[in-house]
Amino acid sequence: MGIKTALPAAELGLYSLVLSGALAYAGRGLLEASQDGAHRKAFRESVRPGWEYLGRKMDVADFEWVMWFTNFRNVIVFALSGHVLFAKLCTMVAPQLRSWMYAVYGVLAVVGTMGPWYLLLLLGHCMVLYVASLLGQRWLCLALGLASLASFKVDPGISWQSGFVTGTFDLQDVLFHGGSSFTVLRCTSFALESCAHPDRRYSLADLLKYNFYLPFFFFGPIMTFDRFHAQVSQEPVRPEGELWHIQAQAGLSAAAIVAVDVFFHFFYILTIPSDLKFASRLPDSALAGLAYSNLVYDWVKAAVLFGVVNTVARLDHLDPPQPPKCITALYVFGETHFDRGINDWLCKYVYDHIGGDHSTVIPELAASVATFVVTTLWLGPCDIVYLWSVLNCFGLNFELWVQKLAERGPLAQIEARLSEQMSRRVRALCGAVNFWAIIMYNLVSLNSLEFTELVARRLILTGFPQTTLAVLFVTYCGVQLVKERERSLALEDEQRQDREKLE
Repeated sequence: MGIKTALPAAELGLYSLVLSGALAYAGRGLLEASQDGAHRKAFRESVRPGWEYLGRKMDVADFEWVMWFTNFRNVIVFALSGHVLFAKLCTMVAPQLRSWMYAVYGVLAVVGTMGPWYLLLLLGHCMVLYVASLLGQRWLCLALGLASLASFKVDPGISWQSGFVTGTFDLQDVLFHGGSSFTVLRCTSFALESCAHPDRRYSLADLLKYNFYLPFFFFGPIMTFDRFHAQVSQEPVRPEGELWHIQAQAGLSAAAIVAVDVFFHFFYILTIPSDLKFASRLPDSALAGLAYSNLVYDWVKAAVLFGVVNTVARLDHLDPPQPPKCITALYVFGETHFDRGINDWLCKYVYDHIGGDHSTVIPELAASVATFVVTTLWLGPCDIVYLWSVLNCFGLNFELWVQKLAERGPLAQIEARLSEQMSRRVRALCGAVNFWAIIMYNLVSLNSLEFTELVARRLILTGFPQTTLAVLFVTYCGVQLVKERERSLALEDEQRQDREKLE
């Protein structure tokens, strides 16, 4: 049944009303729980004084967010502002040298932050993969890339290489792992693209200019080498209206940072799950909202970080990977990712290369297993990552199995007898179940296995049937609204294509 199937406006209005009411009800429960737990002994480490004049404390459980936007905010702003300034001057004076300016500024920033020995370490990894690219063997480049990545994720390699960093500071581990891991992925992309296009003869200078582009260096997102090289080699011409869009993106990122700051003064969504005794006393609705809000926050965090970086990249006349799709709009495992750049890298070099068009069961299983093996290595091998990978790999394949089952036999005949609207409702119900599977599977890594078990037990076992059916219906309403949004976008895209054909 097509994506363009419409539902009655009254029905969609009911879905909006139900979803809004449920979110408000769950939010009230979380607000009350945050107020009640503000002075608990277990909260002292992660709930600190905030707006004293309003008597509000602040959830500071996320170390990275606090570091980025409080302790190291001025350093980050200074470094990115310097990059923008020098890039603008170079573009005005010698645009043909702007890629060199990016590399030189990035190298100086890395040396100033992490020290010269760390730079030499990364240059060593770059040289290994550059030499491999000259041999033209794709399997060798990928194997060396994964070996380099493993050396930053598993002892004794990680312990030895971390000693190359000069000095100590709060964000040192984050910058070390980010800069090193992204360097390996970028160098691997360069090597694989060199093997795929031997006629283009990319140089070591091309690799260094690609790897040391500062806005992407530590935190991503990652652009595959072919895209970066093509864009940075073009004449820096800005389309009409693009500057306004860049300003809007910057304003949106700033507004999101302020919104998260305000939110954490009222909702302690990151601290509450760490106290299972307190979390177990929450109402079912508040507990479901807590699980959902943890994933939404992780998406907002990624969207803000990539939004800031992408704003700088677009000022440099690049078209970077977009922020991840909102978790609220995800009801399919195939679209689930929190870093679109990593997702594009994995799809291009692993998932699509093995799985082809992803329409057959065995190649899809092999492709997804290989992809999650690489993802496990990227995240850092440990028990919780193993579990997360197995669950999400199963979810991705289970979707295909169900799709294949629905395309044949009795299920296909039953759906053929349904109206298009009823078929959309049935599919939305399946999407609602899938939505909570996505939440549970990812909550394992974002929070803890114990908290995930608590949520699953309350929503599925002890809360059955009232809580289970209520949560499922509210989610069903949300999926229908997402489908309506997808339908509107599909119609707009079709109308745009029709206009282009007429012109």
